[in-house]
Amino acid sequence: MTLDSALLYLVAPARLPAGDLVDLVPELAAAGVDLVQLREKEMEAGDLLRAGAPLLEACRGAGIPFIINDRPDVAVTLGSDGVHVGQNDLPPEATRRLFPTGIVGLSTHSVEEVDASIASARLLDYVAVGPVNETPTKPGRPGTGIDLVRHAAATLELPWFVTGGMSEETLASVLEAGGRRIVVVRAITEAADPPAAAAGLKEMLLAATG
Repeated sequence: MTLDSALLYLVAPARLPAGDLVDLVPELAAAGVDLVQLREKEMEAGDLLRAGAPLLEACRGAGIPFIINDRPDVAVTLGSDGVHVGQNDLPPEATRRLFPTGIVGLSTHSVEEVDASIASARLLDYVAVGPVNETPTKPGRPGTGIDLVRHAAATLELPWFVTGGMSEETLASVLEAGGRRIVVVRAITEAADPPAAAAGLKEMLLAATG
């Protein structure tokens, strides 16, 4: 799986209601998940390393990249395929110095941040745009609305993923606005059958991309 062809990006904790993420990775990849990010905001570095090591092995066995959220130092130590940072984390320049090879992604939440990411394009491999809809995974951050997706579609050349309440119910408006890649959290992680939920979303994305 290459980043250019990736459409469905799962961001998840190590433990889902349906089971441990590491045990679900093979089925999720078979169902169409193209990237997996471990997002554990409350874990310290040692716990992230212990949680991340088997996930990295599982993702490599499934042929999909494994990304660490927020922590370039953990990504380097673990040897993960990538790291994702937010606007209040280390900036792209510092992240790339710590993590010189592999995938670096950046969250953007406004037209100004999307435009600023273009200036940092040489340091980045992808951009996340949103959250389009307000979501409990981003407490206190209002939804950006669909216009930010339209702006990204008109300006970004890097691969970019739409975030924020992505589900089968919300995906149609994102596709209409020009989004073709999505980050999914709850629609998969909270599903009774995560692989089936992933497969449904991937089918919609593939239909839109032809």
